[in-house]
Amino acid sequence: MPAYDVHQHLWPESLIEGLRARRERPRLRGEMLELASGDWEIDLRAHALDARLALLDRDELDIAVISCAPTLALDEELLEAYHEGILELVAASGGRLMALSGGTARAGFVGACVAADALADLAELTPLLSELERRDSVLFVHPGPAEPPYGAPDWWPAVVGYTAQMQAAYAAWLAQGFAAWPSLKVVFAILAGGAPFQLERLASRGVDSRAVLEANVYLETASYGDRALELSLATYGVGRLVYGSDTPVIEAGATLRSVRGFGQAVADAVSRDNPGRLFG
Repeated sequence: MPAYDVHQHLWPESLIEGLRARRERPRLRGEMLELASGDWEIDLRAHALDARLALLDRDELDIAVISCAPTLALDEELLEAYHEGILELVAASGGRLMALSGGTARAGFVGACVAADALADLAELTPLLSELERRDSVLFVHPGPAEPPYGAPDWWPAVVGYTAQMQAAYAAWLAQGFAAWPSLKVVFAILAGGAPFQLERLASRGVDSRAVLEANVYLETASYGDRALELSLATYGVGRLVYGSDTPVIEAGATLRSVRGFGQAVADAVSRDNPGRLFG
C-alpha cells in the first residue's frame, strides 16, 4: 500500500502567473507573496513538479494530496487557475499527486478543501457536503486567513489564529455535522487545533465522548511532534490519524520522524492504511 502525505500545497504555473498579473492583494511581486494578512517570501522552486517528486522520494513517500490553502484568499478567477493547472500537474505526475478542489465538488479531484470558518454555517455548506458524501469524497478542513492583533509577533496567526479556527470548526462538526453527514469522511488539518486536549472538557459539559470518538473524522499531523501525537494516539487510537506535512510551508522532517518513531505499525497506519481508506 502506498505511503501518503495528505497535506501539501503546490502552485501550478497558471496560478503563479495569475498572482503575478494582479494589482490587488493577493499577488506576487518577484518572490514576495503579498496577502491581506501580510507579506511572505516564497521559494517558487518548491512549486516545480520535479522538485516536489524529489521531496517525496527523499521522504520515502509515494503520494501527495495537494490542496489550495484557503489562507491565500483567492478570488474565483485565481481559484479557477489553480483548478485547471493542478489537474495538469496531477496528470503529469505519474500517479504521485492527487488534488483537492477549492470548495467545490469537481471531476478529477479526490475531495474538497474548505476554510475552517466555513463550518460555522453548515447550512450554507449543505450542497457541497451532501455531494461529497454522495461521491464518497473527502472534506479537508484547513485554516483560513487570520488577522493578528496589533503588535503581535509574526508567528501569531499560525500558532494562535489557525489553531483557534480549527478548534471551532471541529466543535461545529461535532455539534451538528457528523450526525447530518455520518458517512462523509472529514480530515481536520493540524490535529483540529488540538482536538485531543478538549475531549475531557467536552465531557465535563455533558458531551458524550464515545459519540465524538465514533465520528467519521481524521486528524492530520502537520507541525506536531512526539507529545501531541502520543496524546492523539492515546485518545483516538491509531485509526484516526493521517500523516500530513504542510509542505512547502513547513519542513516535513520533524513530524515525519516523530510519526515513524512510534514504530512501523503506527507509521504504516498513519501514512498508509488510514489515508488509503480515505483516498485509495
